[in-house]
Amino acid sequence: MGAKHESTGGTTSAGAGGSKDADRRIGRRALLVGGTATAVGTAVLARDELARLWWRVPGVEKPREQGAVDYTGAQWVAASDENWRRADRPDDFGVDMVIVHVTQGSFESAVRAFQDPGHKAATHYIVGQDGRVTQMIRELDVAYHAGNRDYNERSVGIEHEGFVDRPQDFTDEMYAASARLTARICARYEIPVDREHIIGHVEVPGTDHTDPGPHWDWDRYMELVRRAATSAPSSSPSQSGA
Repeated sequence: MGAKHESTGGTTSAGAGGSKDADRRIGRRALLVGGTATAVGTAVLARDELARLWWRVPGVEKPREQGAVDYTGAQWVAASDENWRRADRPDDFGVDMVIVHVTQGSFESAVRAFQDPGHKAATHYIVGQDGRVTQMIRELDVAYHAGNRDYNERSVGIEHEGFVDRPQDFTDEMYAASARLTARICARYEIPVDREHIIGHVEVPGTDHTDPGPHWDWDRYMELVRRAATSAPSSSPSQSGA
């Protein structure tokens, strides 16, 4: 499967629940230290670092509506909480990348895997061969999909139903639906529509994955994204149905 657990340098890490708690404790301590330092006139933490840590304080987050989606037409199916971590993007982590994955299985098997807390990985979206789009993690949040913590924090991950060695799995409906989705994400975060910012999982540093594989038609896909981008309105990532 294309998605892979979050890590600091491309290797899979365990204990996602513990790292969440540790992150919150570290963020709270950093904020307290930063506040004290400011009071005595010493700039210990830069303002952007405080903004980066603020989301980790328990109880501080953007308002969320249960079942809301970030992309019109997507069906909401929640991933397990163990396969992502809560964030406040793009305020805490800027989003500047879309990462293309292939499920190495059926649409249904990918949904089941992302609902499994033991899987320790999931993408924000899955696109089926018939063009259907399911969202499993809000774009606000960090999905464990790239196998690289920095890339997880700055990207939106999209799985595509199929196998990397079966070119027939990449249907016209899939390409078109995925291109519209990617174009909307790029418009929302002002991401350039180019191959530096729309990449395959194989291009993530440190990864051991090969998807989307040699049969993914990048020239075709990028042209479809560019066409869709001309009609993709920009909107707030915190609004549903964008």
